Parts: sequence; C-alpha cells; structure tokens
Amino acid sequence: MTAARGACDRLIVGLNSDASTRRLKGKGRPVQDERARAEVLAALEAVDLVVIFDEDTPIKLIAQIKPSVLVKGGDYTRNQVIGHEVVEAYGGEVLLVEVLPGFSTTSLVDRARGKA
Repeated sequence: MTAARGACDRLIVGLNSDASTRRLKGKGRPVQDERARAEVLAALEAVDLVVIFDEDTPIKLIAQIKPSVLVKGGDYTRNQVIGHEVVEAYGGEVLLVEVLPGFSTTSLVDRARGKA
C-alpha cells in the first residue's frame, strides 16, 4: 500500500464485494466478509477511501473515478490489468508494485487447508 500511496495524492482502494469474490474464487470465499475487509483496508494509514464493487471486474469503477494512476500487483503485466486501456486513454498511467510473497489470501487459505 505504501508504494501505491507514494504514486498518488489520494489512494482509493477498489474491493470486490462478497458476491463478486464468491463468483471469482468459489465456495468458501471470501474468508472475511466485505465489511471486515473494508474496515481493515480503511484502517491503513495509506488508504483514503475503500469502495466496494459488485461486478467481477473494477472496470466500471475505474471509468467513474478516472484515476491518474492505476496500481496493481507486480504479479500482473500491464496488459493484464483490467482498465489499463481506460486509464491510458486519458493520459493516466499503470503502476505495477512489488507483491510480498506468501500474503495472498488464496495462499494463506491453501496453507491452512494443508494444500501448500
């Protein structure tokens, strides 16, 4: 989050709703409900606002907010980032930041279930 915050004046975090997460990740997800996840994110000093979206991708949210910088984890390429075309069309940029290994919810859940 600090790398994302360093690239902008205000950091708005888009968060998948419970229904969206379930559609994308399957039964048993999310591990924590959207309110709990939003509260944890909002409590971070670097975060100014958390917006929960119900769609499977944040493209509608990105089009509404029109961020000057769209930040995504470095485990993606620029072309894989949903909304990169929208942001770049009005002169914004896509920033890929380093991901700390072992901190994804999926990897934590897999470890807890003995899969990793």
